[in-house]
Amino acid sequence: MGKQFTLTAGDKHQLGAYRADPQGAVKGGMVVVQEIFGVNHHIRAVCDRLAALGYAAVAPAVFDRFVRNFESGYTPDEIAHARSYLGNLNWDAAMQDVDAALGDIKAVGPCGIIGFCFGGSVSFLAACRLNGLKASICYYGGMIAKFAEEKPKCPVQMHFGEKDAGIPLTDVETIKQKQPQAEIYVYKDAQHGFHCDERASFQKEASALAWKRSMEFLAKHMK
Repeated sequence: MGKQFTLTAGDKHQLGAYRADPQGAVKGGMVVVQEIFGVNHHIRAVCDRLAALGYAAVAPAVFDRFVRNFESGYTPDEIAHARSYLGNLNWDAAMQDVDAALGDIKAVGPCGIIGFCFGGSVSFLAACRLNGLKASICYYGGMIAKFAEEKPKCPVQMHFGEKDAGIPLTDVETIKQKQPQAEIYVYKDAQHGFHCDERASFQKEASALAWKRSMEFLAKHMK
């Protein structure tokens, strides 16, 4: 359904991206921000799924700044390898890459952002630091608590797993206190990555409910 292409960020950095477009009427555009596993099969599938629902979806390859065309699965070894790149992450650079993706789709109509894991944190930061977003959806963003003093410019929805080993519920409570306007959901017994059906931590019921809430959130705010 989608295509691979190249984006150019504001600092002239060129990065790969994946874009999927609806067959029929377009409701708006969505930036889809990857986990630490690159614009892999799962992230492309999210783009395709959004396109099937009427949203033009673009996933920028944020890791291209330090490792080109990186794509990973979810075995323990692959997860450990992906984690080895965490020290290279630069939040300001990620904002430039997301802004480039936003620029690619803004002509289609109202735009939003959705991200998972690392991308969940990026989606929150984008809501605070970038212009032109109507909605931000953040799945299990582990660094959101660190940035929770920042003020979003658009409505924000967040999804967390009750049993997420990397995001303690105390962090979620901190976010609730500092972001009282945000829609924040915690899914019983769900672990980190519960939305991804390619991960061992996938939880079908939590994933389905979170996605339903996400699409209702977009329908409400993407106008």
